[in-house]
Amino acid sequence: MAEIKSTMEMVMERAARMAANAGPDVGGDDLLKDGMRLGAAYLRGEEASLAAKLDSCGEAERPQLRKGVVQALLRNIMLPRDAELQEPAVKAMNGLIEVGQGDDQLLQVFSEMKKILEGFLQHREQLRQQIEAQFTQQMEAMAQSKGQNSVGAMKLQPSHHPKFKEEWSRIQAELNHKYGEALDKLKDMVSHKLIQ
Repeated sequence: MAEIKSTMEMVMERAARMAANAGPDVGGDDLLKDGMRLGAAYLRGEEASLAAKLDSCGEAERPQLRKGVVQALLRNIMLPRDAELQEPAVKAMNGLIEVGQGDDQLLQVFSEMKKILEGFLQHREQLRQQIEAQFTQQMEAMAQSKGQNSVGAMKLQPSHHPKFKEEWSRIQAELNHKYGEALDKLKDMVSHKLIQ
């Protein structure tokens, strides 16, 4: 029983030390969450000026609050599925420019990010058109070899073919990986620049 008690005492002492060490960070976590909420409010259009809000907080609170804002905004910069979904990323970049107070290096990084996002959409659309054209030719050739007229083959859309879906999924995964890596590198640069 003495061993159990001493082990229990050791565990309790360790827990007390961990709580003491974590004490100041708990407030930091709250500030981080407040910063994330501020970033989300900016994206929803509820907060007009991130820089003014950050400037109005205390010097001690600002780094954690800023970190939360930056993290929230960076999460909203992602590869879009279509051009309409690119708007939140652009708004997030504008917020980050405001947080970075128009830093020239950041402006160059965001210019590169926009090129990646636009290039991704264009490349994706080009590849989809190429694959659809290939499958249309293949389907017409199969229909002609079976003696069907091409009008009957046209009723079946290439995008409904299981092989098309399989090939398109594979190509999308490759594109997402390639462009996603490039975007993540730039997001890391922004994070390191704004969260010091």
